[in-house]
Amino acid sequence: MDLSQKKLFLLDMDGTLYLDERLFDGAREFLDCVRFMGGRYLFLTNNSSRGVEAYVEKMARMGVDASPEDFLTSVDASIAYLHRQRKERSLLYVFGTESFRAQLRQAGFRVAGSRSDEVDTLLCGFDTELTFQKLEDACILLNRGVDYIATNPDWVCPTWYGSVPDCGSVCEMLRRATGRSPKVIGKPQPEMALLAMERTGYTPEQTLLIGDRIYTDIACGLNAGVDAALVLSGESTLKTVEQSEIRPTAIYEDIREIWGKLRDGR
Repeated sequence: MDLSQKKLFLLDMDGTLYLDERLFDGAREFLDCVRFMGGRYLFLTNNSSRGVEAYVEKMARMGVDASPEDFLTSVDASIAYLHRQRKERSLLYVFGTESFRAQLRQAGFRVAGSRSDEVDTLLCGFDTELTFQKLEDACILLNRGVDYIATNPDWVCPTWYGSVPDCGSVCEMLRRATGRSPKVIGKPQPEMALLAMERTGYTPEQTLLIGDRIYTDIACGLNAGVDAALVLSGESTLKTVEQSEIRPTAIYEDIREIWGKLRDGR
């Protein structure tokens, strides 16, 4: 793969550019290099627990200048999907954070304050405000037959002390309780990468997705018809690659290695 031909870089964040509040060595240099060469990058995340402004602030704390236009989240992709499904008049039960619910309200959707007979759609995201009441409500709604959508299938979210259950783990718990599985919107589905190219005007040949997870990041890029580079600084290892049917276009130790090759025109 010739990195010099790439103009749009779709970047996973957790495990790819940073871990918690620690920016990886070479991340800032990589971003500067993309700008210097006249390219564009977008930060892609399946994390629906916080709004874009929180990510802008987090990047600033780590010394990276970013604007809201630099981000594309699973919430953005979910909102686009809900609009395509004409869900504006539906009443949504949002299994997620208050930030997630606020973003949906701002996009024009009706969000239920609690479980009710009017709810016809359950939307599940990464919920750092999880309660047993939400699990019970979700089971009741799913047994009732409401539409079921999930922002992402990630099993875990990385932290400095290890991992915590992400949206995929909660959806698996609900599947075992109710027998139902959701329509998944975020990575590995192609919608986020396709939406990024639509917004920026770059072609699949000009686009590279970089991430640390085989089953979400790499699969998303390949499903969207773009090259996908795996970094070994997060969840996936070489053993993960050997055991997976999904094959990244290229494998790098970390973002610093990619920066070095991009800087050298390789």
